[in-house]
Amino acid sequence: MTASKPRLGILCGGGPAPGINSVISAATIEAINSGFEVVGLRDGFRHLIAGKSDEHDLLTIPYVSRIYSAGGSILGIARDNPTLRDPAAADPGWRMATTVRSIRALRLDALLTIGGDGTAHSAHRTCEALGGRFPVVHVPKTIDNDLPLPGGKSTFGFQTARHVGAQIVENLMADAYAARRWFFIVAMGRSAGHLALGIGKAAGATLSLIPEEFERGRPIPLELLVDVLETAMLKRIALGRPFGVFILAEGIGMRLSTADVARAEPECERDQHGNLRLSELHLHRLLTKLVKRRFKARGQEAVIVAKSIGYELRCAHAIPFDIEYTRDLGCGAVAYLQQLMEGKRSESGGMVAITEGRLEPMPFGSFSDPATGRTLVREVDISTESYRVARKYMIRLEANDLADPERLAPIAAAAQMDPAAFAARYQALAELPGARAFR
Repeated sequence: MTASKPRLGILCGGGPAPGINSVISAATIEAINSGFEVVGLRDGFRHLIAGKSDEHDLLTIPYVSRIYSAGGSILGIARDNPTLRDPAAADPGWRMATTVRSIRALRLDALLTIGGDGTAHSAHRTCEALGGRFPVVHVPKTIDNDLPLPGGKSTFGFQTARHVGAQIVENLMADAYAARRWFFIVAMGRSAGHLALGIGKAAGATLSLIPEEFERGRPIPLELLVDVLETAMLKRIALGRPFGVFILAEGIGMRLSTADVARAEPECERDQHGNLRLSELHLHRLLTKLVKRRFKARGQEAVIVAKSIGYELRCAHAIPFDIEYTRDLGCGAVAYLQQLMEGKRSESGGMVAITEGRLEPMPFGSFSDPATGRTLVREVDISTESYRVARKYMIRLEANDLADPERLAPIAAAAQMDPAAFAARYQALAELPGARAFR
């Protein structure tokens, strides 16, 4: 520790989320009042990796006291990863080695990181690279809500993102009703469907699709995905409501069969080895094209608007829930840091969590996959009552539609098919894990 005040560095990694500035504010105020000098490191790990020790700001209480509701990050944010290795370099681990040197050049005594699973992993490895005696505390944030926090607690930013997303979807639902059209909306969430399901449930969207309702460990057939959307539209048409808003989790695109995508979307971006970049797939546009093709083949027209929401949510002003929550997290992070520096805990760092109003730190390693070392992903549990309720409010083809002749007949008629043929053609939808969990 330095002879004067201990120095705390704060950085933000990954993508933006509502509440980042509130964490910075609360942690800075608490740390200064506890005797620290606080340094804000600009642009995540980027400048530390580059060996720059001058890209920082001295944070003061007057500077941060009123930033708590503002969107974005006053420190900037970046995805630069110090754990990446460069096999072609003389020192494959030069990024981490340079990061450690930069931290020491800044005369830091502790580090507080704010970010998602990638930043948590970087914080863990940085803590190890610093010899395990340098305290590193991570504050979990992501609008995806996919970090394994105790008690099912949401990650900060999720509640605001769902709130703003639901407002957007409500407006689109009014447009869909007025103009008798369909909206296919992709919501952020690469690893889990919490945001898409939460927005859809809160806004009363026609249908929400998440990757967890398909078979685990297997690619999702593109035609099966189109089946789900097409039959939901046909059911709505049979009910005399030829319009609707469908929400799909971004992570579905990451699970698609690459062979299916290559056939349907030959212009999809590829990497230097010729492999498809599913992360760059415009899922909403692809599905719009394929569903329209199905209707056109029957001589029918479907007016579908493709839209993606996510960037509109990430820098929104935090709602009161997230402001209160992030103040707890920021203060809790400093309290945990002090415990580490005073030797009151055996670990060198970890992730801070608040459970039932109490600080509950999670040491590094306790929330990681033992096989890969990566942060575990919290997926939507489709066996819960929460998922069942969400499903009950959706309009989509279900097993009872296929089993009940009176329900089946008008839906098959909308598809211009014989009921028996329709039931045989779409029976697989009733056997999806999400459908089985709903029964």
